[in-house]
Amino acid sequence: MKSSLIKAVFLGLILSAGTIEAQEQTAGNSKKMEWFKNAKLGIFIHWGIYSVNGISESWSFFNNYINHENYMMQLNGFSASKYQPEQWVNLIKESGAKYAVITTKHHDGVSLWNSKAEKATTIPQNSLAQKDVLSPFVTALKNSGLKTGLYFSLPDWSHPYYDVNTRTKKRYELKNDPARWQRFISYYQSQLNELSSQYSPDLLWFDGDWEHTSEEWQASQTLDLLRKYNSNIIINSRLNNHGDYDTPEQGVPVVPPQNPYWELCYTMNDSWGYQPFDKSYKTPNMIVRTLADVISMGGNLLLDIGPRSDGTIQEEQVEILKNLGRWTSKNQHAIYETTRGIPFENYKGKSALSTSKKSLFLYLEEAKNFTKIYGLATKPLSVKIIGEPSAVVKTDYNAEKTLTLNFSNVKFDKDVTVAELIFDTPPAFLKDFKKNEHPLAEILENKNTREAVYDVANALHDGNNLLTNAGLTNDGLGMKIKKTPATNPETLQWISKHAEALFETGKGLPEGHFPGMSALSKDKQTLYLFVEGTPTGPIALKGIKNNIARIRIAGEGSMLTHTIYNKLYWSDRPGIIYIDIPKERLDKQMTVVAVLLDKPLELYRENVGAIENNL
Repeated sequence: MKSSLIKAVFLGLILSAGTIEAQEQTAGNSKKMEWFKNAKLGIFIHWGIYSVNGISESWSFFNNYINHENYMMQLNGFSASKYQPEQWVNLIKESGAKYAVITTKHHDGVSLWNSKAEKATTIPQNSLAQKDVLSPFVTALKNSGLKTGLYFSLPDWSHPYYDVNTRTKKRYELKNDPARWQRFISYYQSQLNELSSQYSPDLLWFDGDWEHTSEEWQASQTLDLLRKYNSNIIINSRLNNHGDYDTPEQGVPVVPPQNPYWELCYTMNDSWGYQPFDKSYKTPNMIVRTLADVISMGGNLLLDIGPRSDGTIQEEQVEILKNLGRWTSKNQHAIYETTRGIPFENYKGKSALSTSKKSLFLYLEEAKNFTKIYGLATKPLSVKIIGEPSAVVKTDYNAEKTLTLNFSNVKFDKDVTVAELIFDTPPAFLKDFKKNEHPLAEILENKNTREAVYDVANALHDGNNLLTNAGLTNDGLGMKIKKTPATNPETLQWISKHAEALFETGKGLPEGHFPGMSALSKDKQTLYLFVEGTPTGPIALKGIKNNIARIRIAGEGSMLTHTIYNKLYWSDRPGIIYIDIPKERLDKQMTVVAVLLDKPLELYRENVGAIENNL
């Protein structure tokens, strides 16, 4: 036994080290990427003439929702009359962001700075504002110590030298007029020369590369041009495979991108730019939890704001940024300079490791009595709640290498509570370990009902249904489960109440879809979610391709409402399903939510990259 345990620990150390090495391995650019990897949060700014009428940036005329002439008439209404770039930067810094990316020019070709490139359309020369609105923002950004990111659209659907005008209209074919195309290349590269020389950006955020090949864009030449000004310039993945990091768009990944550097660009509602009638905002709670989700997968969140044409920012967006700032300020030790968390088989939740690997952070999205970490070969020195010095976390570490954390004396954060486990050496997490699961009879005798219920649900999630052939009935009536004088009646009562979720159900969702335990019905058409404690907001479900027929609380029948965010009509990626559970309907032991699907469960687990277009 001792020999096998030593081998298991040694194997766990090797696998853990291998995982860490794989995550941090890069193609020789780790030094320049260090600040980016540590940043975790950036703010995206979509600001342009589209904010005048509050319509889709560029796409509204490209898709022929409005003609190009009427779209460009918005130049006459773009005033920037209340624009205070220092206030923008103060708000961005308050949010906890370490960098910002602003749209210097979107696909409509309107430049925020005074570009001297041939036939350029600019805010200083062609709009009501009659001033350069980019320069003061970049100056304020640099004075604040934040990193500068500049968004730049490769396509320019308004420029006479560009071939594409709208979805249904082209100006010319490249093969028929290569000289004209070369003039466009000179135009866009001269703009990049201007941006590089005037603003010394730390990061260039390209967009629109799908319309042409790398050779047609002359991407290698463009990259050489940028490196001439800054050898450490960071480029996103939208320069036809010439970038340093991946940029999944809108859809929070289920499986983390393969690139060790990645950034989720994400809107607060459904729009990038200012659209006054788009009220489909995620709550501040959802945004904090999304940031925790991204951090746990080792990425960055680039959260978007869309200022009005006068330069003011919507109240809903300000509220979200300020609440982010509340949380990031409190938990900065568990946010910046962290790496991807531990495997789901070890911990059914979100987590991250410090760069030294001597701290493990658990992101708790609910107020609950305890949680468990399995296959932990190293006992922590201590456990604390970040930002709550008076909180006491009791621990129990057993011979099976399972650590139980007791949170009965913890004040929980309104969004995400962070527990920090501190080790003297980087901990080893065993992989492919066989849990020494307790038999049902022993679990039923546990006087702690919540823990007994947890153990039943956890075993079921892993594919071991302890109630198979144990006397459970499909409706929980007339059960013939063996009892002893020590059997806990509360545990039996919970099993009876939730029989439908336990009778002939099987293994739950793999990592990434739900930050907790789950199970699947025999016909694979009903998904059961085991909800611990009191969630701080609606529970979230990712990567479900199915349509939802209905959602209810198992064992008592209450119907639940749900909202799907970020399901884009032009993308096959599923949106995030948020399910509201009234607090008065929560089960004191563990709530079970039944999600009825339109057909057997289908999961989205594809590798994600940049969105290619939104036609």
